[in-house]
Amino acid sequence: MVETPSPESFGATVRRLSSAQKKRAPGAPPYSIYVNRPVGRIVAAAAYRAGLTPNHVTLLSAGLTFAGIAIIATVPPLWWTGLVVWFLLALGYAFDSADGQVARLRGGGSPAGEWLDHVVDSAKTVSLHVAVAIAVYRFFPFDDAWALIPLGFAIVATVSFFAMILNDLLKTIHGSDAPRSGREPSALRSLLLIPTDYGIHCAVFVLLSLPVVFLSVYGLLFVACAGHLALALNKWFGDMGALHGRVSTNV
Repeated sequence: MVETPSPESFGATVRRLSSAQKKRAPGAPPYSIYVNRPVGRIVAAAAYRAGLTPNHVTLLSAGLTFAGIAIIATVPPLWWTGLVVWFLLALGYAFDSADGQVARLRGGGSPAGEWLDHVVDSAKTVSLHVAVAIAVYRFFPFDDAWALIPLGFAIVATVSFFAMILNDLLKTIHGSDAPRSGREPSALRSLLLIPTDYGIHCAVFVLLSLPVVFLSVYGLLFVACAGHLALALNKWFGDMGALHGRVSTNV
């Protein structure tokens, strides 16, 4: 049964969300856990009390995010441009965290809502880096070949997103989350994953009006994410092999 907004106070709604919060993944990036999730909780409480559905929140997230992406590709990088881009991307990320929380407040989500959320995320994942490539080509005082960095980043980000979604799908199909069982959140692993944190990627755009500095930091993030993906793919492939072994044993 879908729950409708109650006369409870805003603070009570936030506290109810906090108590029903999903368990954090082991070693989850710190911005996503300690900044984005609490901000998303506030957004979710406000959206719920305003009568918005999870799909409304997903679409608002998409509007904010793609407005920021459009600015990257179309507006020359002036001193204020990066601040506006960061604000839109970060707020869009908070709304992205909020849609699932609104679903929990309303009594549960739907396959259609989950589909919409993943489609928006996949479009965001690739579009952000393509927009950077366009900005490098149009506005930065560099050889056009430097646009290969964001294009490479787009490949890494897309493969990472698809692989993580596929991991969860295959574990669900085969009725097992055993590769993650017994693992507790790790502060060290969380710190090591800072370069892969989407919230950090959003913050880097504050440097957009300083092309050399921006591309240097952005390039380092690309190298770190590519290295993480290479290590993660090896582990994930092993997890799938172990999952196959368990399925074969149970047949």
